Amino acid sequence: MTTRTASRRRADERREYDAFMADCPARKLLDRISDKWVSLILTALAGGPMRYSDINRRIAGVSQKMLTQTLRTMERDGLLSRTVTASVPVRVDYRLTSLGESLLPLMAAVKAWAETHMPQVERAQAAYDEALAP
Repeated sequence: MTTRTASRRRADERREYDAFMADCPARKLLDRISDKWVSLILTALAGGPMRYSDINRRIAGVSQKMLTQTLRTMERDGLLSRTVTASVPVRVDYRLTSLGESLLPLMAAVKAWAETHMPQVERAQAAYDEALAP
């Protein structure tokens, strides 16, 4: 049995979570949280708990299937919690967990950046497309 020094163990642990490595779990998490629906759901829940139907109305264009899948994935990743209240009909509320709240400032900043800089991006796209046109 080989023994590793503490510094070697730390180096190995750091490498395990190097998102530049193809098999890194952090890379898979980055892929999930960079999804547009995740960022929109996170920012929608910033104001507090919401019911499924409220989230669906708030986020234009999301299908019920995609919303359900995204909410389940976010719950599995620990970003939000789902509370079921027995009533007629059954009430289901979603709220950010502390982990989700810690991600919220980053996602809100990306959303704000996109909204603010969209005119510049559109101008850059038009200039690029014009330069490629024959």
